[in-house]
Amino acid sequence: MPDSSRHPALGRTELAEDVLDPRPARHFQLALDRQPNMGEGDPLPPLWHYFYFNPQIRSCDLAPDGHERLGGFLPDLGLPRRMWGGSRITVHAPLRIGERAVKTSTIEDVTEKTGRSGRLGFVTVRHDFTVDGAPRMTDVQTIVYREPTGAAVPPPAEPEPADWQESVTPDEILLFRYSALIFYAHRIHYDADYTREVEGYPALLAHGPLTATLLAGAGQARHPGRRLTGLEIRAQAPCFVGRPLRLEGRGTDLRAVNGEGAVAMRVRLSFDDGEPA
Repeated sequence: MPDSSRHPALGRTELAEDVLDPRPARHFQLALDRQPNMGEGDPLPPLWHYFYFNPQIRSCDLAPDGHERLGGFLPDLGLPRRMWGGSRITVHAPLRIGERAVKTSTIEDVTEKTGRSGRLGFVTVRHDFTVDGAPRMTDVQTIVYREPTGAAVPPPAEPEPADWQESVTPDEILLFRYSALIFYAHRIHYDADYTREVEGYPALLAHGPLTATLLAGAGQARHPGRRLTGLEIRAQAPCFVGRPLRLEGRGTDLRAVNGEGAVAMRVRLSFDDGEPA
């Protein structure tokens, strides 16, 4: 296993600045069939920060799969497939519509190992969000790199106790709109032929962050009056377009179960009961 402490990408940073305009938030509300009422001063719901600070990538700098070519900010590990594996998010104070915020991204760790599906790479990227120099949020993401082999779908999961449950079925239109909002061109979310023939999946995939956003939002709605201070997110299996996605939770532990009955996403929420939401 390579020594991650010697990887040349460690400590690499990049900055992005953005005004948290209400339009992306309102557009996502519309995509969810909600009234677009987000306005100046409103806090961004969990994971809606993905609609902002998006990299400025020219089309000529995209790889054939629609991802940004590796070797710039993100290192090239010789593994062409990559995906978001999850996040550990700390909310110091909410990001709010209308603010000008700064995102500082730092590569904290690069490791490789060999698993059942071949070589795997793991890159940890820390994103710090500030407003006028004051910390608002930290999002520590894990990006998983793998070889160009089709991903196996995990078997159905055993039932778990749940206090609530609801269902949503991501369709092609929602995937298209979400990709547009985060300015993301990975073809597994809109090109069905590529998805089947090149990456080996049976159908288009819902974005991992989209699944996590739907799950976290449904979970937070069950805790009115509580201030969210953190989320632990772990992606476990793909969710396919047109297949029901079951969102459920017990207390602060949430999970999304895909149409094949496997656990696709787990989210744990943290709250500070000393302050109102």
